[in-house]
Amino acid sequence: MEPEQEIEQLREQVRFHLHRYHVLDDPEIADVEFDLLFDRLVELENANPDLVVPDSPTQRVGAEPSTEFDEVVHAIPMLSLDKCVSGDEIKAWQDRCVRILGEDILSYVCEPKIDGVAVSLLYEDGGLVRAATRGNGEVGEDITSNVRTIDQVPLRLLGVDVPRSIEIRGEIYMPLAGFHAYNARAMKSGEKTVVNPRNGAAGSLRQLDPGVTAQRPLSVFCYAMGRCSDDFRPRTHADVLEAFRKWGCCVNPRVEVVEGCEACIVYIERLAQERASLGYEIDGVVLKANDFSAQERLGSVTRKPRWAMAFKYPAEEVTTIITGVEFQVGRTGAITPVAKLDPVFVGGVTVSNATLHNMDEIARLGIRVGDAVIVHRAGDVIPQVVGVVESRRPAGARRIPIPRKCPACGTVLEKIGDEVVVRCPSGMTCVAQRKEAIEHFASRSGMDIEGLGDKLIDQLVDQELVKTPADLYQLRGEDLTELDRMGAKSSANLLESIRKSCDTTLARFIHALGIREVGEATAIALAERFGALEPLMAATLDELTEVEDVGPIVAGNLRSFFDNSDNNEIVLALVAAGVCWPVTDGLVNVPCAGETWVLTGTLESMSRGEARTRLRNLGAKVAGSVSPNTTRVVAGPGAGAKLARAEVLEVPVLSETDFLAFLRNHEGA
Repeated sequence: MEPEQEIEQLREQVRFHLHRYHVLDDPEIADVEFDLLFDRLVELENANPDLVVPDSPTQRVGAEPSTEFDEVVHAIPMLSLDKCVSGDEIKAWQDRCVRILGEDILSYVCEPKIDGVAVSLLYEDGGLVRAATRGNGEVGEDITSNVRTIDQVPLRLLGVDVPRSIEIRGEIYMPLAGFHAYNARAMKSGEKTVVNPRNGAAGSLRQLDPGVTAQRPLSVFCYAMGRCSDDFRPRTHADVLEAFRKWGCCVNPRVEVVEGCEACIVYIERLAQERASLGYEIDGVVLKANDFSAQERLGSVTRKPRWAMAFKYPAEEVTTIITGVEFQVGRTGAITPVAKLDPVFVGGVTVSNATLHNMDEIARLGIRVGDAVIVHRAGDVIPQVVGVVESRRPAGARRIPIPRKCPACGTVLEKIGDEVVVRCPSGMTCVAQRKEAIEHFASRSGMDIEGLGDKLIDQLVDQELVKTPADLYQLRGEDLTELDRMGAKSSANLLESIRKSCDTTLARFIHALGIREVGEATAIALAERFGALEPLMAATLDELTEVEDVGPIVAGNLRSFFDNSDNNEIVLALVAAGVCWPVTDGLVNVPCAGETWVLTGTLESMSRGEARTRLRNLGAKVAGSVSPNTTRVVAGPGAGAKLARAEVLEVPVLSETDFLAFLRNHEGA
């Protein structure tokens, strides 16, 4: 075969497999097979440099660093959208459109509004020839060399029906997993971190050296068409998105075509519930009239299209003033600095406290009391300070003194090895750790003692009625009725809840002990492997590391816990008080042993956490992505890419109704 012919065949194969891997998330060949194809292509192109073309998959990185970005004038302006924040405003928008059209707009396209950087991708004869930022909407900057490094951006569109010329618009963003991984590497190497994923994406695209951009974790969602040649004339926006998919572009799987204004509001509310689990940041929903003839008749006003509206969710990042820092003691003795803030509305709630994580983070941010700081809160995530606005630092801003002793018990703090956390080594003799340990022990994922909240725990510990979790089982009615807000009935209810907690599972008991790094999944794995408490307590490091999810660090934590005589005394006291569970010979025969399940969408009858726990109690492993090894997928409303992948792989899919029936048939069996 002639080199030119083999090179072209290899390019088509590599493009096909890149599309399967990066866009469809459904690779057909192993990485090693792909590497052989790619390496052969590189070898042939190196031997035949006259056959190298700009849209070859090998040419994603290679342009020389620039000294500046050229300007790009957008043939069709990249307009901004009107914004709204309520369902009433959406209805008012629809009413205005109806008046202009003289008929209802029945069909709308609802799209997640990605918090990234808007880009224009120009393809000529199927090949990417230019990429530009939005800029001011009229004029942007040429970032072609940088965009070529992003794997999800096709250098050549797939198929034979590609238009002669088409401008594809989209949003380049930094996925949350990539954002956290990038910052972790930056902190480890002493480099500057990025404040949030949007800044990370913007900064990456403005690198003068494409080689730097290539190292950044960037992705893209394509969502609109700009200028296009007359050989592509779609009737609807949905037709455009379907064409994008066919040509190998990445389109958000959560885009939906809905009928009527009320359906738009339902979509917005559902996406808000899923927002924290998307894997990327969004700040709202874009609503568009689906029919292009309706869009044309509606037109634009003051440089904004009448046919589209951006619904904005409550801001997830705001700026406020830090008024002080309080150091809190956690269950494992970790000292966490907490910023006291001027109250501010962020992520749908009013926030007056935000975590600073650890002492190193205070130093890294260079934060001082009195600073204006950027506070981030997304979903149910604890609010955190992610940046300082140094330009607003007042003259009297004070450095934060780092404590040397535990703020609760006065013990000298310790820092072990490479840990960034400093800890109080006093364990249960530290009153703060004692309260946290008892609260964890009684939590829903632990012994599930209903009615034992933090305020009551404070009273029990402060009055020395409870010094260890085992003391809970020695409480009497007269002990409780003397406490604030504890009458005879509430005391009796609590004692009954404590009594009921005696009948538990080994996995719950292990998790309730609060051993460092031993979460619910690890506790289940330990219970399945050892079957009883005694062999677990006696297990060697080698035996422990044979258990799934248990590495050397977790094994060391387990051994340290059970080698501590005080801990052993508490465990034995709990057993003596009547705490018990079914004993097996290990590797218990449970209904879902060896199975891998995936949850996607929203469950109406329970939280994702409860569903995971119930599946794990049946022996299943709960994974975060669908693969050929997946046994079943549970799909609730709003299921997206995972459901689509399950259908491609022919993995059995259960509705929430089917899932509840499955649990009824197998729990307690």
